[in-house]
Amino acid sequence: MIKLLIISGSPVKDSSTDILLKEIENGFSGKVGSREEIQSSFYKLNELNYIACQACGKAPTPAYCFFDDDLIRVYADLAACDCLVVGSPIYFDTVSGQLKSFMDRCNCFRPADFNNTDPDHDFLKLIPRKRPGAMVLVGGERGYFEGARRTIAGFFKWIEVTNQGMVIHMSDDFHRKGAVRDDITALTQARELGAKLAVQVLAR
Repeated sequence: MIKLLIISGSPVKDSSTDILLKEIENGFSGKVGSREEIQSSFYKLNELNYIACQACGKAPTPAYCFFDDDLIRVYADLAACDCLVVGSPIYFDTVSGQLKSFMDRCNCFRPADFNNTDPDHDFLKLIPRKRPGAMVLVGGERGYFEGARRTIAGFFKWIEVTNQGMVIHMSDDFHRKGAVRDDITALTQARELGAKLAVQVLAR
């Protein structure tokens, strides 16, 4: 079974971010077809209840985190997924607060101390292998996307995800929800990126 994990940092229902994420999912599923069963999980972070990282500094071993909130089930899917897609609107030149708080809470996925050079390093290696991934960013015509891209890229590196592409939608009207429906180029790119991810997962 192929496990696809999709995480949306958009607080808006039926947002352009979510539409593009769904198009990637459609492209992924269409490419896999009947060759393998797909378990697709879509988390809209704004609908989950979780606190920001409290910088505990200690390993929560054997748990993912000291705090038992809605992120516990997301952690399990993140560790087990074969492919990850993350999307966010651009807020103050970076990702949304919802997504940033989630990424901060993933600090406990830090790599294990394979060389045993740190006697206080007792974090377990929770990610078994590298996986392909991609990102979706939505902002205005004058939006600065590089800050958000770098933030998600750093997160991907931390959790053993190799970035395989990005879809950007620059809206000319931030008041209009789901404006990406008129952006045929972005929708097509999203489906193509989903298919590309599927090919890489199938070749594993």
